[in-house]
Amino acid sequence: MVYRVEVLPESDVSQVDAALSAAVGKDVRAVATQVYLIDASEPLEVARPILQRVLVDAVVQRAEISAASPKSKTPFQQVEVHLKPGVMDPVATTAEAALRENGLAVKQVRTGRGWRLATALTPAEWAKAAAAVANPVIELTFDGPYHPAAFAAAPARDSDLRHVVLTPLDDAGLQKLSREGHLFLNLAEMQAVQKHYRTLGREPTDVELETVAQTWSEHCVHKTLKSAVELTIKDESGKTVEVRSFGNLIKETIFGATQELITSGRAAWCLSVFKDNAGVIAFDETHGVAFKVETHNRPSAIDPYGGSATGIGGCIRDVLGTGLGARPIANTDTFCVAYADHWENGQAGGGEGSRKVLPPGVIHPKRVLRQVVGGVRDYGNRMGIPTLSGGVYFDDRYVANPLVFAGCVGLIAREDIEKAAQPGDAIVLLGGRTGRDGIHGATFSSAELSSGHADEFSHAVQIGNAITEKAMADLLLLATERGLLNAVTDCGAGGLSSAVGEMGEKLGATVELDRVPLKYDGLRYDEIWISEAQERMVLAAGADQATEILALASQYGVEATLIGTFGRDDKDLVLNHHGKEVGRLSVALMHDALPMPRRTAVYQMMPMTGRSVDVPATDTRERLLQTLAHPNVASRHEIIRQYDHEVQGGSVVKPFAGPLQIGPSDAAVILPKPGTRGVAIASGMAPWVADPYEMGLWSIDEAIRNVICVGASFDRISLLDNFCWPSTDTPEGLGSLAATAVACRDAALIYGTPFISGKDSLHNQFTNKQTGEVTRIPNTLLVSSMAIVHDVRKCVTMDLKTPGNQLVLLTPPGTTGTTATRQGDLQQLATVHQAVAELIAGGQVRSAHDVSDGGWLTAAAEMTIAGRLGLMLKYSEQLWTDRRASYLLELTPAVAASLSKWLGDRATVIPVGVVVGAPEVTIVREAKWSLDELTAAFRGGLKL
Repeated sequence: MVYRVEVLPESDVSQVDAALSAAVGKDVRAVATQVYLIDASEPLEVARPILQRVLVDAVVQRAEISAASPKSKTPFQQVEVHLKPGVMDPVATTAEAALRENGLAVKQVRTGRGWRLATALTPAEWAKAAAAVANPVIELTFDGPYHPAAFAAAPARDSDLRHVVLTPLDDAGLQKLSREGHLFLNLAEMQAVQKHYRTLGREPTDVELETVAQTWSEHCVHKTLKSAVELTIKDESGKTVEVRSFGNLIKETIFGATQELITSGRAAWCLSVFKDNAGVIAFDETHGVAFKVETHNRPSAIDPYGGSATGIGGCIRDVLGTGLGARPIANTDTFCVAYADHWENGQAGGGEGSRKVLPPGVIHPKRVLRQVVGGVRDYGNRMGIPTLSGGVYFDDRYVANPLVFAGCVGLIAREDIEKAAQPGDAIVLLGGRTGRDGIHGATFSSAELSSGHADEFSHAVQIGNAITEKAMADLLLLATERGLLNAVTDCGAGGLSSAVGEMGEKLGATVELDRVPLKYDGLRYDEIWISEAQERMVLAAGADQATEILALASQYGVEATLIGTFGRDDKDLVLNHHGKEVGRLSVALMHDALPMPRRTAVYQMMPMTGRSVDVPATDTRERLLQTLAHPNVASRHEIIRQYDHEVQGGSVVKPFAGPLQIGPSDAAVILPKPGTRGVAIASGMAPWVADPYEMGLWSIDEAIRNVICVGASFDRISLLDNFCWPSTDTPEGLGSLAATAVACRDAALIYGTPFISGKDSLHNQFTNKQTGEVTRIPNTLLVSSMAIVHDVRKCVTMDLKTPGNQLVLLTPPGTTGTTATRQGDLQQLATVHQAVAELIAGGQVRSAHDVSDGGWLTAAAEMTIAGRLGLMLKYSEQLWTDRRASYLLELTPAVAASLSKWLGDRATVIPVGVVVGAPEVTIVREAKWSLDELTAAFRGGLKL
């Protein structure tokens, strides 16, 4: 029998619901409810007390419990949202376990969300309200209470072995198979697979072809950045000035710069780079710190909440799967979305005023931002990991392709950094069960989105469960501490196909797919193998160690299963299902046969135009207020306050600074272990810079400035790159990517800042099938920085400290910092960074803030907002200029007086004003602002 439990607030008083009201265009009052559908065998009189005790907080809630379909209510006066059958439901999983522990024989639980409407809605208004709170990709909506007589079961699939006709196909047939089969391999790649199977004299099985597609996907192998490239560089007039040839673009730029720095001894503190799930640098004599930042763009475009949650969950697993396991200590997040108030849902040709109509199939950017924040919030908070650093950038070109960057930092013992599966090791699958969620996720990441992507790729949506991952993480770290592992990796893109395939690359492996625990019956062998269901890790352990891991897993309530063995004489990857061989793959095909043709790229230099922040006002007074309220500058407190940044007790410099904790910190600083040595974390991004080489330099410079401002040592900064690009299929598209990679190399070598890890996400563009219009994201490089702070007691923050102190602007010598470019000028920028780091380390700086979006006056205003002190400014030039290697420093009068002499020709020092006790900012003879109006503009500009 299916019971329905609807939990309501005890008061049952309707409230104005913001999401429903915004969608309908009038105040909509409603009572929000939680719905549980429970399939149990006990009669209602037995079940009711248990349901009441487990699901209802009797102090503030009441419940309506029924064992039969409720009486019909007036249509369109209730909105109810339920997950589609087969979609992962973590709340239901937890409720199911709790009910069983309390003695109720439960077969299955499903959950839903409801709104009892106190405001009358027409059917058209109801449809708008339902669209605002439900995602049709994974959810169903109902206009009344939903109470099925029985649950629908996920469809069973046949398990007959299937072969794919490949060897006789012509080129057109190969391309059709690649697209319709969601392989997303190009013609040369399909021809290489075809040649392999012609040599074998047979057709591939479906699971073999899927495995090759996953392994060769852009997401897994980064084949564009690894390709051979001939790059033609042109000046602004179009004249060719240089031609460079790369045998492997990323290896000879980003990887090459890091290797050169390590070999020369400038970055000998790099312990593991570009060979594991995360990069690792030395922290102290016994430990290293690992850092990884992932992109999760396509899933977040379809399901923003699930996409961002599984993005951060997957990145946490990347850190757990680094070496023999790093302990996660901090999360980061950065989002790129369209302006919320520029778009509305509707029909083509509609739109009110200057607002544009969303393309079909695209989720409104306001909802995207709310839900990606919610996904990161819930996952990180539930796992007990502080979210300390991140950002949000707005540009309407992200409307159909929002970018979601999720990062994680972990602490790892140096002795645990190296790992390798051994012949005869058991393959242990740890964590969550396998379902159909996430299928084709890796290959989907290589596809361009279009108006029909939500329907075509709904199976690629992944649903996370942080509670399962928390238990798994605790167990894994305990197993590492006891020395039970030889290797571990996360089960991410490509599912088991990637995890087992990578770990068994040199050994081969035999996998028994029917041993894999399933969420529900009926999965085919190929679905089991490529599913990207979340919260799973793959371990390699000796027989005795595997037995001990299984015993520990039982104690921790974590599912662990032996699914095969590493090591075969033929080095093949063999897949069995119920005693039948369903796949046999050569590791040489998977890892060595990918064709890498030489490609042509063209990069034409572009003038340095545009700003990170543009506002209509030209008057100085009004312009500052508008700039502070601009979404790319305004306070992110409505986002950040949802995150726990105090958990684990290691946060030294937090996301906010100042006595009221409302100023925007440049970076976060955390103590990974007791002591005085810390780690600074920050990022930089400049999608508004049109020239791709300059954009790369700008992003790197900002990431460095941010960690320098809090006290990082300039000679211990490491970087991560995340490239998010539109199509690179044209010479110009590939040229822009190559130019940015060259910028990364140049900056890394001059600054001495090695890249230790990275990720790319290409083809971020959207085709409107109705109009044919293509929307491309701007070339976007997120650079994350991680640096060692030798003594956290010397950290500084950006809030003004003491009246009478001087405020000075430091810029590169002989330049404003706006046009510095290429290697010669990069050395000048490096000199300024080094000088500021030395000043802070020497205790001579009271507060520091980098000059970034909106120029130095905006930065100065943020320092006053944070410190609750005023400024009397005497310098009023270049107020709005975005600058590289430029800092605002608060200094005592004595230090300010001697600064120019101490610096010599290393930097230009510009005195701009003095800190005052009066709560106002004044530019002499030009403008005045009260601290209250500056604060109101800054804190009121971004509303979720």
